[in-house]
Amino acid sequence: MNRPPEQGTAMADLLLYTNPRSRGRTARWMLEETGAPYRAEIVAFGPPMRTHDFLALNPMAKVPVLVHGAAVVTEVAAICAYLAEAFPAAGLAPLPGERAAYHRAMFFAAGPVEQAVTARAMGFEVPGDREGMAGFGSFERMLTGLEALVSRTPFAAGDRFTAADVVLGAQVGWGMMFGTLPRRPSLVGYWARIEGRPALLRAAALDDAAMPPAGAGG
Repeated sequence: MNRPPEQGTAMADLLLYTNPRSRGRTARWMLEETGAPYRAEIVAFGPPMRTHDFLALNPMAKVPVLVHGAAVVTEVAAICAYLAEAFPAAGLAPLPGERAAYHRAMFFAAGPVEQAVTARAMGFEVPGDREGMAGFGSFERMLTGLEALVSRTPFAAGDRFTAADVVLGAQVGWGMMFGTLPRRPSLVGYWARIEGRPALLRAAALDDAAMPPAGAGG
């Protein structure tokens, strides 16, 4: 594994450790939105994510991991928020009047949506009398909140696309693609406003090209 780059380098200044079958697809999408040069290193699942070097970057033994000079950022929402602030010229960070909606959408996607979808995919349903203990309450409560978020304004923070739409959009688009979210009109309409973004298409093409051959381990 390559060591983290030194501060002040050019193209190597942004390094994304990722896997095309992971949440790293969202991080790559965000990098493409910034327009900043970066390098991606594909890390295979299993032992390569448990090496001493990789665990020093992320003790959770997961991708994505973003290295930017001396900074190391993990967790998809954190990576997207960090990049929005690190590259303000891209216009992906919230304006003062957008901050409340921006943060609400970004962390609703990273918290309740992610938790509820994962729990259902694993066959776990929160007992009705225990919903208060779960951050997402129940799948249906999460879905009600999600529909409200995407119905108030064209984008997560208002009338323009921001980094919150990368995090929320990834959950909605890929959730509907894989059947972990229903194709409700509000979700379909929201995704339709996002799915043709050139940065998303570039990122998807790069990740698809990096997929291991059929039958290969991973």
